[in-house]
Amino acid sequence: MSSTNEQFISTRLRGLSHRIHRFFENSPNKKEFDSITGTHGWIIAFLSCKKDEDVFQKDVEKEFDITRATASKVIDSMEQKGLVRRERVAHDARLRKLVLTPEAESASELIEKDKIMLEETLVRGFSEEEKKLLGEFIMRMRSNLENKDKEE
Repeated sequence: MSSTNEQFISTRLRGLSHRIHRFFENSPNKKEFDSITGTHGWIIAFLSCKKDEDVFQKDVEKEFDITRATASKVIDSMEQKGLVRRERVAHDARLRKLVLTPEAESASELIEKDKIMLEETLVRGFSEEEKKLLGEFIMRMRSNLENKDKEE
């Protein structure tokens, strides 16, 4: 592989990540929930999908592959904006589950529409097999990085 930056998969993925971020920041539905950042939107969508389950900060850390400090900071911000509440659970007084507020729940439908629009746009022209393979490749890359972290 030549060493030009454009040929590195990591560079291409980073660029794609930035485009995805811009997509959400400029989405038609964003105007409806302007105080919600892209990161908040992803977490709201995650919590909305799991609304029948107890979801904790550690679940957010795992889902989005972020550190405890980052998750804490983001969730604190969401709590200050009135998007989530931390509630005690009956079986362990130390644990606080994350619960969407009514404001975040109403925004979740629009966020979900944007996620679906993004997904359809990203995979337009891909066969079902290609989509499946792409998902597998992405998970393998993630696993490779996790294993590298463990080696160090």
